[in-house]
Amino acid sequence: MTESHDEELPEEESYFEPYELRVDPGQRPLRIDKFITDKVANSTRNKVQQSISAGIVKVNGLPVKANYKTKAGDVIYFVLERSRKDTDVIPERIPLDIRYEDDHLLVVNKPAGMVVHPAHGNWTGTLVNGLAYYFNQLPELPGNTGRPGLVHRIDKDTSGLLVVAKSEQAMADLAGQFFDHSIQRTYLALVWGEPATAEGTVDVSIGRGIKDRKIMQAYPEGTGGKSAVTHWKLLQKFRYVSLISCSLETGRTHQIRVHMKYIGHPLFNDAVYGGDKIRKGTQYARYTSFVRNCFKLIPRQALHAQSLGFIHPISREQLYFECELPEDMASVIEKWRNYVQVDG
Repeated sequence: MTESHDEELPEEESYFEPYELRVDPGQRPLRIDKFITDKVANSTRNKVQQSISAGIVKVNGLPVKANYKTKAGDVIYFVLERSRKDTDVIPERIPLDIRYEDDHLLVVNKPAGMVVHPAHGNWTGTLVNGLAYYFNQLPELPGNTGRPGLVHRIDKDTSGLLVVAKSEQAMADLAGQFFDHSIQRTYLALVWGEPATAEGTVDVSIGRGIKDRKIMQAYPEGTGGKSAVTHWKLLQKFRYVSLISCSLETGRTHQIRVHMKYIGHPLFNDAVYGGDKIRKGTQYARYTSFVRNCFKLIPRQALHAQSLGFIHPISREQLYFECELPEDMASVIEKWRNYVQVDG
């Protein structure tokens, strides 16, 4: 039996899909790499072996070697790359803000407004187009057609750090870290209102909207969706808005944005989840004008992927990266700070 588990990473969406296979009672012993290749479409012996080497193929909860022979009743868990529809990538000379690079991977700071990979309506100008040019198409690996080197993404209007693999071995290992939830990711967000406590956790499932499948919604008390957990901490209060940090225990599409809306603190200028309206404060002329000017200054949700930590897929060294707030978000925060001080 083959079961596909759809895992979506928050402001990040994985390009790898987890699977669980159960070995039938009548199945003869078979090398695990061949067993998986025979059972799963979009798999190759080489990709499966890379995943085994990275330790992300587990039988009954334990990593195995490629020569392991399956037995009746075995439960096999692993991740493989999702099937792809878009294959043509046009290399483009696009400036990339690379914060780290070695022979196996790089870390890039994506600006707000840049789409990560080509898709309907965005065939050019994406991060992948820029990577294809930068690497002279080197990262377009076997089985990774159309999205060279990518293990995860962040939304077009979210800024911040992404890790890009330069080898299939690095990709398999990093994918395993994402699905084990061992990747450290911290986001900074400007939200409406002042939380009543200094920190908190939102443990509420998230799923596609009933009326609009493009919008995610919260499903409290097990009424639907998939498990989602966000830990947040208050950094600064500006009376009407607050700066918070968010760390992700799970990863779902738009997780931070949906969770913050759910607890009554939508992200500032998040048009999809209600943050593009004045949610706090009396709407007198001076204040309304100030908020509208802030919206113009940051015409997107105020969300930034500030930090990224993971184990290097080859050296096994713990790596950690941080990047500064982009100018639009930093400017809006400073404007709120000054406004509150002047306003008394």
